[in-house]
Amino acid sequence: MTWPTVALALVVVTAGLLRWRRPAWYWMTFGVTLATLRVLFRYGSVMDACGLTVPPSRWRLSLARMTNRPVPGPRAPRIVRIRPTRTGLVLRLKLRPGQDAFDVAASCDRLRHSFAMYGVTSRELRSGVVEVRMTGYDVLKRVQMPAKTDTRPMRVPVALREDGSVHYRDYRAVPHALTLGATESGKSVYQRNLVAALAPQHVALVGIDCKQGVELFPLARRFSALADNPDTAAELLEALVAHMQEVYQLIRAEQRITADVPDAEIAADIWDLPDHLRPVPIVVLVDEVAELALFATKEEEKRRDRIITALARLAQLGRAAGIYLEICGQRFGSELGKGITMLRAQLTGRTAHRVNDETSANMAFGDISPDAVLAAIQIPTDMPGVAIAGDSTGGWTRIRAPHTSLRQAVNTCNRHADLTPDLPALAPFRPVLDGPTPVDAPAVESIPATA
Repeated sequence: MTWPTVALALVVVTAGLLRWRRPAWYWMTFGVTLATLRVLFRYGSVMDACGLTVPPSRWRLSLARMTNRPVPGPRAPRIVRIRPTRTGLVLRLKLRPGQDAFDVAASCDRLRHSFAMYGVTSRELRSGVVEVRMTGYDVLKRVQMPAKTDTRPMRVPVALREDGSVHYRDYRAVPHALTLGATESGKSVYQRNLVAALAPQHVALVGIDCKQGVELFPLARRFSALADNPDTAAELLEALVAHMQEVYQLIRAEQRITADVPDAEIAADIWDLPDHLRPVPIVVLVDEVAELALFATKEEEKRRDRIITALARLAQLGRAAGIYLEICGQRFGSELGKGITMLRAQLTGRTAHRVNDETSANMAFGDISPDAVLAAIQIPTDMPGVAIAGDSTGGWTRIRAPHTSLRQAVNTCNRHADLTPDLPALAPFRPVLDGPTPVDAPAVESIPATA
């Protein structure tokens, strides 16, 4: 056996091992080149087989007759650019006259099989131009966020999309959001990623965790206010409503509506105010919304009405005052009582992790996209963290947040504890950072240790 044969065998074995154990490394070393050649060589025949070609134009047929040349064949969309990425390929296509972006979107599954890629998605950039993103491997199986992300004020990366791009939570574009998911679906990890990403920013975090604070209180050093029971939550939400009204008074005083002030400088929200006057934005995280809506007595019903009314007012009016809502829960529907559907209508962003029934998925996407409902109920139980993210426009995508342990999130919050704003309106709800008072006996019976 000659040395070229040995070298070729080593390369093949190395490629096989990388594809099996490290698909990301395989893609960067071998896969991207092979996939690019495969797409370029098969492009014309694949487009013809998928019905993404158009007959030749009349002037081409006339020119062929006049010059006695063969009749030209059907024409596929023109490749404007092909760009390799760390997870796949990105094709920018210029559509031919008579073609539509929906035709490309409907053929994505056939393109995936024809080009031997893991996934194919498409979106229309502008009239006549479509971007096709192809992934070479399952990027959600082992989430690796890119080293550099496009982080901006109030815009943070929280997950990875199935096409290899980063999923951002942009509060200025989508002020309020709803996150659903069954137990052990990855909802808490998604919330930790969100808090850890917001911790380095100039923003006040307000938490409501009615599970006695087991989810959010470990992160208390970065929170300006926390509530661990419905009674405190009602008072906290009403304090936020009062703070919102004060911010509106400030905006009203600084609007400067005079004839010599340009339209672009007239203040309509906190982002139009000068930096030295701008109030700090507030993100309100509700860990389990059902605990705020359930009641058993008349007194609890009155408290529940106060809570839902305050949440609905914040969702309707809080955006201009810089107050943004993150509502999380296992279920969120009309069975939680009056005012719930009105609140849900104000939550533009929707994220659904694995759910146990179709009704839960309909709560998130029933009024947006039936396809998203079907995708949400098909999330496997062995893939915690996988979710369907959508908004009121009807678009949706499959995402997965990188696993962030509670210790990692705590370390991040402690590292940026000096950035925690001290808001006078929320001072009574500032979390106490002292350790819990020891008790004489455990509240529950412990499991005896086995020998």
